[in-house]
Amino acid sequence: MGIEIIDTLALANREKKRTVVMNTRRFHAWVHYYPNPGDRDDMHCHNADQSFYMISGECTMHFPDGTKATLTPGKAALITGGSFYQLENTGSGPMIMMGNRSGSQDDIKHINYETREDLRAQGGMDRYRERARKPKER
Repeated sequence: MGIEIIDTLALANREKKRTVVMNTRRFHAWVHYYPNPGDRDDMHCHNADQSFYMISGECTMHFPDGTKATLTPGKAALITGGSFYQLENTGSGPMIMMGNRSGSQDDIKHINYETREDLRAQGGMDRYRERARKPKER
């Protein structure tokens, strides 16, 4: 069937990790799960437009110019491909978001802000994920 209904909150709490829920040549979607306050990723961008919808917890999006925006349940971030950002769990518990992006996840680049290199092409995503698990020092 071409339609599937999922319970994103139940899925996130069961899997406790980033979980791809759809991947076609034109579109992919996933559920983001950052378990601990302070969990964050690197400052990066992708080569496709995307959106995030906040389901549970709190996410602060940091931008290269030093500004930031806070997402709470019910808020969405609409991101044009090539726009740099960093996600950080700034709530008191798990952060759960639904992410959607144009194109297949197999064609997506993860461009690090500092190096301007595609971490996926270099096999650097494992190092990035390991670094991201460590809370940011304040």
